[in-house]
Amino acid sequence: MNEITNPKPNDHPLLIDGPLSSLYDELLKCRSCPRIVEFRERIALEKRKQFRSWTYWGRPIPGFGDVHAQLLILGLAPAAHGGNRTGRVFTGDKSADFLVKCLNKVGITNQPKSEFLTDGLKMNDAFMTPVLKCVPPNDKPTAEELRNCSHYFEDEMTVLSNVKVVLALGKIGFDAYLRLIRQKFDFKFKDLPFGHDKRYLLPNGKILWGCYHPSPRNVNTGRVNASMMIKLLSNVKEELDK
Repeated sequence: MNEITNPKPNDHPLLIDGPLSSLYDELLKCRSCPRIVEFRERIALEKRKQFRSWTYWGRPIPGFGDVHAQLLILGLAPAAHGGNRTGRVFTGDKSADFLVKCLNKVGITNQPKSEFLTDGLKMNDAFMTPVLKCVPPNDKPTAEELRNCSHYFEDEMTVLSNVKVVLALGKIGFDAYLRLIRQKFDFKFKDLPFGHDKRYLLPNGKILWGCYHPSPRNVNTGRVNASMMIKLLSNVKEELDK
């Protein structure tokens, strides 16, 4: 199992070829944020008890899915024992369990589980990526760390030219996309407040859709549940099918 689930950078299936491969090759070398680098690498050595047999990925995390997709699913950052362990965003943690099960219900993924890198998961007309490519301490990046990482997201969006809808999982991802397009368009953040299932047609012609993050905290407190998420994702699918 270790051999299958713990790829090295040179055989990571997301990095072998394609229009994002050179960007992700550069991403893997990034050490711009000392606090985050120390944390991601320490977590990869300390591990969690149930994952002692794993060799953690412990590096920046590339995006995953169809580079020609109309839907971009935008998260905050990899989970310490999810993406930072497995090498793929929304893989191997409770947020992934909830999110991918809901995505599968509406046909955005081919299966309801995202457990390890070579588990056969495929995205249907969708691509997912985190705004911050490494796990930050306490899941809270600083403004400087977000700025340091922003050019990777900007370059991803240049390649992902078919995106019609950006589904932002949480306010940080939502605001990150607004900051990106405000480089070319003039608008006020206060006119576009974040909220669950809030949809905005932006000046660049894309739709930004807000969604509560599928974190264990939000799910356990009932802020978001499966029926809410599936309803939102169904609305997104309907928009894409127009």
